[in-house]
Amino acid sequence: MKSIEGIVPVMLTPFTDENEIDYKGLGNLIDWYIDNGADALFAVCQSSEMLFLSLEERVALSKFVVDYTNGRVPVISSGHISPDIDDQIAELNAVAKTGIDALVLVSNRLDPNNEGTEVFLKNLNTLMDALPADMPLGLYECPAPYRRLLTDEEIQFVANSGRFVVLKDVSCDLETVKRRVKLVEGTPFAIINANAAIAYEAMQHGSKGFSGVFTNFHPDLYNWLYHHASEAPEYAEKLSWFLSLSAVTETLGYPKNAKVFHQRLGTFESTHSRVTDADVLEKFWGLGVILDQIAAAAKSERETIKALNK
Repeated sequence: MKSIEGIVPVMLTPFTDENEIDYKGLGNLIDWYIDNGADALFAVCQSSEMLFLSLEERVALSKFVVDYTNGRVPVISSGHISPDIDDQIAELNAVAKTGIDALVLVSNRLDPNNEGTEVFLKNLNTLMDALPADMPLGLYECPAPYRRLLTDEEIQFVANSGRFVVLKDVSCDLETVKRRVKLVEGTPFAIINANAAIAYEAMQHGSKGFSGVFTNFHPDLYNWLYHHASEAPEYAEKLSWFLSLSAVTETLGYPKNAKVFHQRLGTFESTHSRVTDADVLEKFWGLGVILDQIAAAAKSERETIKALNK
């Protein structure tokens, strides 16, 4: 099994103004992620607007990412959205056939009514039996339709199964990340934090990378923080402050604000989103200026890193 660790962008799905997937723009976006320090790619996740994609679109999207990436970095994918377990088996097996390196299960789909560990493990075992035995698996504490955090018992069961390679941790709590890292020690199960506010400290305590929404803005800075922070720890702490504060912008119309950011970069043409029809630049006063400031500040941080490397 390939290990999944490092900087794992939660991929956007570019659409045309006609509401079709923009595959040309998606190819540009994949190149941008890889050129800017992605260690792996998370296709068909919440940032991809997977709750608003048909199964056919989820499968096609996952396959395109695998084919276009062409082995440059590992690709993981989810698309796990159905409430009914039989539908989940069908959709997960369909995504599993797209050539991905790991298939990611969503924690709240394993316990849709939040009934507890017994239901979670029953559904998990059902899915594990129904999925290809040689397919590496992952888990994702997706916040929608509700954030269902794993218990320590569930973490240990998954880690000791030997089939799981990654958890996208959405606890947003450093102590929880630290405890989970210890629980999975010696297993192939990597804990990857998704919260920018604790990203640096989580890395210092064993988180195997970062997979938050601002990998859509400056993944290269997170890459430096994960792979090179020990070379300049004082600067690393200051960089982590910028990364944390800029990520607050998620509340201002994400993922559409990220699409505005990429439209300005020239990655793709349309900012169309199925999550929201709103004009986020009009709805959130000052957002345009904030995006400009984030881009300028990130450029300044890159210049500092270049100077450190001399």
